[in-house]
Amino acid sequence: MQEKRLPKKTLFFYGLSDMPLSVANVPLAAYIPNYYGADLGVSLAAIGSVWLFARLFDAITDPLIGYLGDKTDTRWGRRRVWMLGSIPFLMLSVYKIFFPSLDVDAGYLLFWLVVFWLGWTMLFIPYYAWAAELSPDYNERTTIAAWRMFLGMVANVATKVLPVVALLLFSYGGTKEVVEMIGWGLLFLIPVAISLTTYNVPEKRDYTSTKIPILKGLKVMWNNNPFKKLVFAFFFTSMGTALSTAVVLFYIRGVTGEEEAGIIFLLFYYTSNLCGIPFWAWFSSKIGKHNAWMIGLSFFIVMSPFYMLLGQGDFYWMLPITATTGFAGASFYVMPNSMKADVIDLDTLNSGEDRAGQFFAVWSFASKVALSFGPFLGLMLLSLIGFDSTPGAINSDNQILGLKLLFSFACPICFFIVLLIVRKYPITEDVQLDIREKLEKQKRNMEKDTEASNG
Repeated sequence: MQEKRLPKKTLFFYGLSDMPLSVANVPLAAYIPNYYGADLGVSLAAIGSVWLFARLFDAITDPLIGYLGDKTDTRWGRRRVWMLGSIPFLMLSVYKIFFPSLDVDAGYLLFWLVVFWLGWTMLFIPYYAWAAELSPDYNERTTIAAWRMFLGMVANVATKVLPVVALLLFSYGGTKEVVEMIGWGLLFLIPVAISLTTYNVPEKRDYTSTKIPILKGLKVMWNNNPFKKLVFAFFFTSMGTALSTAVVLFYIRGVTGEEEAGIIFLLFYYTSNLCGIPFWAWFSSKIGKHNAWMIGLSFFIVMSPFYMLLGQGDFYWMLPITATTGFAGASFYVMPNSMKADVIDLDTLNSGEDRAGQFFAVWSFASKVALSFGPFLGLMLLSLIGFDSTPGAINSDNQILGLKLLFSFACPICFFIVLLIVRKYPITEDVQLDIREKLEKQKRNMEKDTEASNG
């Protein structure tokens, strides 16, 4: 089954909207908890609770927007209108979260996080659902995911370069300064990137709008076993990554003694991610998506415990470990995002409807729960061991050991669970090709039935 390949122009403009998502992801997990805790005086336990409580709202908005997105039918399409609608919510909440006054509390952070996640949902679900509809081809879906993640990572790296240059050349740095520089980058990228995507990328119009009620649709989705495997695997991948990201600045400050070098670590890690994306996209076409994902996970699991060997003054010894884990971590960005579209094909075959939005609603909710529970768990464990996050504070050897154990092993444990989940993942390239052939046959039969009824 030969399909016309997407032009690079379409891949480029589609990928642009991942830029604000990618740029926002890291500071929300790493810098915002650290900034509000260490610099603004909000307790770590309160910040962890805020991250968790914000998810209660998503339990309503994510499935609702996924369902409404699938039912939307306008002359501009059904995906781009939601993406454009996300812009004001994202811009206002980014301004409030990244540029707070000095007398904020946990309630302030909770409110604006809820507004931010609402805008994120309005962007993320239609945007990722759109990807599943751009191509039916097993390997081209990996190409779409790779372009999207590559462009997102370019923006991620670019917004880390400026703070690093400011720190190294002008001695201008620190958590507050980095948060504000990234905030300005987001305020620029959100309207520009989303507008360029929605204007330049064609949207599929020959879809079958969902008529299945939302609860019945969720039941059909739950019976999709490959999707269940993928969601749980992605949840533990995201939770491990979010936990590690939430404590990395505490590790750099507390273990290596570097107060302002966190942005250098992040730049190094995400540059390695950027270099790894083309490799994993190519490698997966040779051995299969889930096999490539498992190899990337295994490299990360093996390398992370080496962080236990570091101590005061060893920051630059972190970077070889970071380069390896960053390169391996690129597989986490490409593989599951390509595999999502394959499981949606299976649902279309079983339900007879194009319900990508509802699938990505579940995906979005699982992602945001992981992005919240990871920092919640990490910050609660730091609070439990009595770690003092105040700049210049003296922590005991046991508290430093607890921090090192948390940073070195919590993420690999989550990734090992992922290995167990995906080791026998059922949708290979041959299986996906068979599903596509059945979908084509199903579509032809529906067209014949329609012609017969009209004739």
